[in-house]
Amino acid sequence: MSITKAAPPGADHRDEDAPDGPREQAAGSQGWQFNSPLVLVMVLLVLVVAQGPVRRALSAPVMQSWMTVFVAVVVQALPFLVLGVLLSAVIAVFVPPTFFARALPKRPALAVPVAGLAGAVLPGCECASVPVAGALVRRGVTPAAALAFLLSAPAINPIVLTATAVAFPRNPEMVLARFVASLLVACVMGWLWQRLGRADWLRPPARPSHEGLGKGAAFWDSVRHDVMHAGGFLVIGAMAAATLKAVVPATWLHAAAANPVVAILALAVLAVLLSICSEADAFVVSSLTQFSLTARLAFLVVGPMIDLKLFAMQAGTFGRGFALRFAPATFALAILGSVLVGTVLL
Repeated sequence: MSITKAAPPGADHRDEDAPDGPREQAAGSQGWQFNSPLVLVMVLLVLVVAQGPVRRALSAPVMQSWMTVFVAVVVQALPFLVLGVLLSAVIAVFVPPTFFARALPKRPALAVPVAGLAGAVLPGCECASVPVAGALVRRGVTPAAALAFLLSAPAINPIVLTATAVAFPRNPEMVLARFVASLLVACVMGWLWQRLGRADWLRPPARPSHEGLGKGAAFWDSVRHDVMHAGGFLVIGAMAAATLKAVVPATWLHAAAANPVVAILALAVLAVLLSICSEADAFVVSSLTQFSLTARLAFLVVGPMIDLKLFAMQAGTFGRGFALRFAPATFALAILGSVLVGTVLL
């Protein structure tokens, strides 16, 4: 027999002022969130009080180099990120889901190279390809084909190939080598994902509901969502790239160029760390004349497929588990593809 204590009169009535429910507790904690105006005021006060030390720290050569790289990465990438966001919104709102089922072959093995070649029509960089690939997955495109498009679009579109030709006027074979190596790696990665990838490794990109909204309102709602989502990860990646660029000694490059194998690995790693937009990377690597053409090809193939900002954006769009598996495999395959194509064409 159990004995229960009698409740005092009125105890069965809920106290409206007590925040003991989940909703009330969440509402009561909103005043101390990180984006609270109080936090902003405190940060501004600290900056005003410590403006002398802050000014001296910002005037240091290392900080000036950091800010230069950070601003350069963001300024280079942001226009193409906006382009990708706009294309993503167009795909999400105006393109019917049945379009992609008709445009791509039924068999995933054939859809991968078709999607890879379709990357040639997008005049943007890797920042633009991530939200577009996310929209393709949301529209029911097989992930293998969407990932092939994600990898190929930044490297084989007309703007990038034209920039490569201008950057290497004495080596026109670099344009063909970049096109072949990038498309080869993109297709092989798509086929590998179709063969070995698991559904639980890829988190479907989130999308706010547009029910009850007109086409125009749904379009701008999609744009705002993707800009805030992908833009934040772009800033994180740019900060990491600027930090690493500021602390890596330039003399390491000269020492690495002496060994062919080390030269390829060094430029591949450098492409990941610098996170340069694919429209500008050819001009950067063309100046590294101490390295072989094959090593510089590795820089051009690896960079648009996996770098710091791109890893952060892939993790934010498809999930951290996906990025931790996809990025290392892409990096290794991009190096292998660069060496094979470089040996034949360069």
